[in-house]
Amino acid sequence: MTVSDIPKRAVTRGARLATLPLGVAGRGALGIGKRIGGRPAELVTAELQARTAEQLFQVLGQLKGGAMKFGQAMSVFEAALPEEVAGPYRAALTRLQEAAPPLPAATVHAVLAEQLGPEWRERFARFDDKPAAAASIGQVHRAVWSDGREVAVKIQYPGAGKALLSDLRQLGRLARVFAVFSPGLDIKPLLKELEARVAEELDYRLEAESQAQFAAAYDGNADICVPPVVTFADRVLVTEWIEGVSLAAIIREGTQEQRDRASALLAQFLFSGPVLAGLLHADPHPGNFRLLPDGRLGVIDFGAVNRLPDGAPEPIGRLARLALEGEASAVLDALRGEGFVKPGIDVDADAVLDYLLPLLEPIAGPTFAFSREWLRGQAVRLADPRSPAAQLGRQLNLPPSYLLIHRVTTGTIGVLCQLAGEAPFRTLMEQWQPGFARPA
Repeated sequence: MTVSDIPKRAVTRGARLATLPLGVAGRGALGIGKRIGGRPAELVTAELQARTAEQLFQVLGQLKGGAMKFGQAMSVFEAALPEEVAGPYRAALTRLQEAAPPLPAATVHAVLAEQLGPEWRERFARFDDKPAAAASIGQVHRAVWSDGREVAVKIQYPGAGKALLSDLRQLGRLARVFAVFSPGLDIKPLLKELEARVAEELDYRLEAESQAQFAAAYDGNADICVPPVVTFADRVLVTEWIEGVSLAAIIREGTQEQRDRASALLAQFLFSGPVLAGLLHADPHPGNFRLLPDGRLGVIDFGAVNRLPDGAPEPIGRLARLALEGEASAVLDALRGEGFVKPGIDVDADAVLDYLLPLLEPIAGPTFAFSREWLRGQAVRLADPRSPAAQLGRQLNLPPSYLLIHRVTTGTIGVLCQLAGEAPFRTLMEQWQPGFARPA
């Protein structure tokens, strides 16, 4: 692929994406016809959901750029989908997390020569032309550095930025698609937030800085491993290689011991990152995590981070603690103070507590076992327009400063529910989350 191919590929992607809303409209008309013909509404809806999901996942699975990134972001939430929809396409969603069509070797070599210099081969003792992994804006090759270290060489696709922005803008058309098989799910804020982060993810120098900061913070850590940066350029990033079992594989076929271990370490990394590194890893899909042979959790891909130099916001822990203690009025006051309830909005404090407590079940007791069933129950409770929780939720606000934290937290919960592991989440909150432990 050359840079001149990018506009053609963008047109092809656009054409594929454009078929999705049309397909939904056609299936919707067919569904109405079947209902008029006497078929049960529930059966027709289930068929419509399944067909829509099938087309959606097939199209996203063929795309790179923004569609690939959107598919990765959404795939962590598949645990919240009804089993009759999620079951047949779980494998397709998982493939979105770690697979994409590779660049030709000649294009890879051209990028390396441009970024690392015409004598780039001299910097490697060995370089594998076949990519070991691929993602939304680049692919990874395995190699051996000149000093003998096993390394991962991340290479950005030519024209990735232009294609990424084009795809994300066109993906706004999918709002109606998701309304079909997941009522109440609004993808527009997710797309807006992903688009705002494009510039950062395209900047491999910025990613190298973030990864080096994480690596220094976790150097020598007994539980978390972040591979050090070896060298970098605008569109190439070389880091040490880590070998392990991806969380995607553990989700598919892991033992309960692996699930419990991975769940505890993933939660620990989520909570400890802002404290130790002043950063929050903001791309929590299973392909970015590995359970290493020594039992540590290996973490890769630091293109998306949230900079929290003062650590995680203290009100998050304080609000969770007050809610678990049943302090309804204090919770409502704190929510107003942080902007979660806008001035002039009248809500009942006890109703707010009823809304929050089921979401806090994972930290209500010593341990908690996340599951798809638990997440689906929460999704139904919050999305069903007839439920009190959904009605209250429409009155609440998500302040901009909490948007990325919220997405990372919910995304991590999605992965934990797919892992179906049991771990001491309350203990981890007490250890790492400011404000959660009761003041002495």
